[in-house]
Amino acid sequence: MHVDRADRIEPTVLSIQSMLTKIDRLHLPAASRRDLESILVRQVVKELDRLLPWQAGHGEETAVLAFRIGHAMRLNDEVLHQLKLAALLHDVGLLMLPAHLQTRQRSLDTDSYVAIQNHPRLGATLLEPFSFLREATVMIAYHHERWDGSGYPYGLRGAFIPIGARILAVADAFEAIQVPHTQDRSLRDHVALRILQVASGTQFDPVVVETLAERCKETDLLHAESLYTGTTAGVRPTPASKWEAPPLPLYRQGSSPPEGPCRPDSIG
Repeated sequence: MHVDRADRIEPTVLSIQSMLTKIDRLHLPAASRRDLESILVRQVVKELDRLLPWQAGHGEETAVLAFRIGHAMRLNDEVLHQLKLAALLHDVGLLMLPAHLQTRQRSLDTDSYVAIQNHPRLGATLLEPFSFLREATVMIAYHHERWDGSGYPYGLRGAFIPIGARILAVADAFEAIQVPHTQDRSLRDHVALRILQVASGTQFDPVVVETLAERCKETDLLHAESLYTGTTAGVRPTPASKWEAPPLPLYRQGSSPPEGPCRPDSIG
């Protein structure tokens, strides 16, 4: 029997809530708890990827990059763990939108765009009851705020935006940017980094963007081994796109792209 997509959303949300409730009841030492939470949250992410196939892999890739940036910025272990969970679940609020907005959209009318701007708030509302996601929920709620205060859904600016949300915003954007007609992932990464550098100080925290740029100089992010899965993220089509590079040169005439690759050879 055919089941309409709209009929499947609410049971899926309930299933995700049930999975998160089981994780929330764990009582273990901190190190063991973090490891188990990461494993179990990844099972939740599989459900998200199944329901939002146009996004498949985006949460995992964002989590790897956010963790690396946070580590370079010397965040403590618990904040890094919450940042990882936030990155894995940052788009869960999409499941709370009307069914027609849960598919990949090339263009949106004004009402649809306004509705999609609510997904950080909706995701935070969905996750707020779970104590193990307390800090992650805050990061998710604010990950579309902008450094200059023109973001959504609350219009926070600068240092009033939690640091985890600022890092998540950069990692999310970097992983979601599409460069049309480009199959070379290394070139895509160079263009994505350049876009973030152009938006540094307006859309993004300049310190976070600079940290990402430094990491790109040091390591090749393309064949990144996950810090917490032990698997290698191969070259994949760019996932879930909220971003698309403009069809204009991003470097001055006669200049070269930023030196050094933009993906880590390994995560150690």
